[in-house]
Amino acid sequence: MAVYLSRGEEQTLRFAERYARGLKAGDIVILDGEMGAGKTVFAKGVAAGLGIMDDITSPTYAYMNDYGGKLYHYDCYRLSSGAQAEAMGLCDYFYADGVCLIEWAQNIADVLPANCKKVKIIKISQNARSIEYD
Repeated sequence: MAVYLSRGEEQTLRFAERYARGLKAGDIVILDGEMGAGKTVFAKGVAAGLGIMDDITSPTYAYMNDYGGKLYHYDCYRLSSGAQAEAMGLCDYFYADGVCLIEWAQNIADVLPANCKKVKIIKISQNARSIEYD
């Protein structure tokens, strides 16, 4: 895994924007990090890199936000199993033509495809983050 050190939100946004340019339709990215680490900030940067100008918000209560079929942004925090995700139809998007960005993916690990990319955001200080990615 490679590591990027971000000194603040703006650098995280710009890095995620560059990272997104290397993604293609059908890619699934597991976005790992504790609450407040900057996962939604990273998602905003990915969206910008994919040319999405919508306001990107955390899908905590919706489970998944669909941004025009280009980006499917998941928050699986409130799910307890892959079976729940399947029953809700969330797994169908893994095989669609957009990029899937999944927060709290460990909660549905048993239904994730084997070829997922991983991004882990580690909070170093109030503003600094270590971003590990493949």
